[in-house]
Order: sequence, then structure tokens, then C-alpha cells
Amino acid sequence: MKALKFVVATVITLVLVGCGRVHPVLNFENEPVAYDLTATQVKSVITAAAENRGWVVSESKAGVLNATISVRSHEAEIDIPYTKKYYSITYVDSKNLKAADGEIHRNYNRWINNLNTDIKTQLAATAASK
Repeated sequence: MKALKFVVATVITLVLVGCGRVHPVLNFENEPVAYDLTATQVKSVITAAAENRGWVVSESKAGVLNATISVRSHEAEIDIPYTKKYYSITYVDSKNLKAADGEIHRNYNRWINNLNTDIKTQLAATAASK
């Protein structure tokens, strides 16, 4: 009987831990651009993909885009350095996303993952249309 209680308690604990709202901050570092595109084309693809997802994009300096998103009361800011060969998506700041000690609300990671997927898809589409 004690073993059954232990197993049930362990399963409940694992379920609760797995459903946590806070996860490690997701960054994408040096994602390859596996197509023969110019840096200008890569910039255009990144900008279009981000804007389609609701991000507001500006160029903070040559080769680096800054993007912000506001969803209800949540805000996130990222930098996207890019070249014709690579791009990265890195966390800069956020509001109301429980960011602390390298962790952040899971929705941020979902937003970043969706953005990265869209960028890859649009890079492939741009290369195919050449």
C-alpha cells in the first residue's frame, strides 16, 4: 500500500513539474541560412516572418534587427543578428513574463519557436522562387 501511495505521489509531482509555466529562455544561435541569398534578402525574410507573427521590427544597427511583441499584458524584446549565412534570435528583455534567473514564461519560448519556424520556411520559399 505504501508503494502505491509513493508511485501515485511521484506521478502527480512529475505531472505538476511538467506543466510548469516557467522554462529556460530559448535562444537560437547561428541558425544556418542554407540557401544562396543576399544579406538583404535574409533581412527581408526575417522582417516579414516577424511582422506576420505580430512583432514590430526595426533595425537597431547594421546586421541586427530588434523586434518587440505585445500580447495582452505581456511584452518581449529580442535581437536578431543576421548575415547571408547565419541568423540568431536572442532574448533582450520582457515585461510580465516571469523572467528571472535564465527562465521565462513558456509562451515566450512558443513565440520564438514559431518565429524561427516561419523564418526557415520563408527562407526556403525565397530561395525556391529565385
